Order: sequence, then C-alpha cells, then structure tokens
Amino acid sequence: MITIRPAEPGDSLSLVELASEIGREDGSWLLTTEEWRSVADERRYLRAVRRHPDAAVFVAEEGGQIVARLSLSRDTHPASRHVGDLGLMVASNHRRRGLGKALLDQAVVWAESVGIDKLELHVFPWNTPAIALYESFGFEREGVRKRQYLRDGVPVDAILMALWIGALP
Repeated sequence: MITIRPAEPGDSLSLVELASEIGREDGSWLLTTEEWRSVADERRYLRAVRRHPDAAVFVAEEGGQIVARLSLSRDTHPASRHVGDLGLMVASNHRRRGLGKALLDQAVVWAESVGIDKLELHVFPWNTPAIALYESFGFEREGVRKRQYLRDGVPVDAILMALWIGALP
C-alpha cells in the first residue's frame, strides 16, 4: 500500500538515496549526476520547509520505503505569488503505477490551500514519459527555455509546463 505524507527531517537519508539513484540512471532525468545534496543539508532543508508556509515536500512511501518525492514552492516575487514551482521524482521500479498522478493530485490540494493559482515545472525535452504524465494531468507546454541549465557543464534546454488550478485564466 502506498502512503503519501509530508516529508520529515528523518527522511533525509532516504530522499538523498532516491535522488542519487535517479541521478545515476541512463535517462538523464535530473540536473545532477552527482550526489543530490548531503544528508545534513537535506535535513536542514526539510526542517526549514516545515516552518515555511510557502513550500512543501511530500513523499510516497511503500512498506516503509520512500519511493517518490514531490517538492513545491511559491514564487516569492509579489507579482507572481500566485505561481508555484514543483519538482517530482519517482523511483524507477515504481513508475507507471499512478504515483506521479497521486503526487500531482497532492500538489493541487496544497496549492489550493495556500492560494496558488498556477503550478509550473521544467522538464528535459528527452523525458517523454514525464511529459506524457504532465500532459495527461492537464499541464500545457508554455515554451522552451533554451540552454536553461548546465548539466555536467553542458547547456541543456528545459520545457516549461504549467497547470492553471485557480480562478485566474
């Protein structure tokens, strides 16, 4: 049985391991191919998120093992406080089982609870499984951010996708 819950500082090691595992995959799904961040940094980050009303991290857990992560944060600029950014990662052996959709459902619940009208994300153009998930959920492509990131020192593009969930058109 899968449980979705807010991440706790005690999840730090599992979350670092999940990100490191996904970062090493052949698919090049994450920005980093090295360690995500240290366990201590992850713990500090999760403690800060728990105290901050404009950010959240949720995990999907099965049998005591964390198998997916969703990170959310509100844009801090006054003109775009209605926008939230999200990041999603799912362990390879748990993909295509509905976890991504369940976590995106959680993202919408969280966004509505804090008054966010628009969720957006960046995804690599070659990550077709993630793009298909996001489009099936209702996200739309808003554009391509050319050379947006450096991945192992190499500039890579990112597709900007967004989902309107609130009152704004």
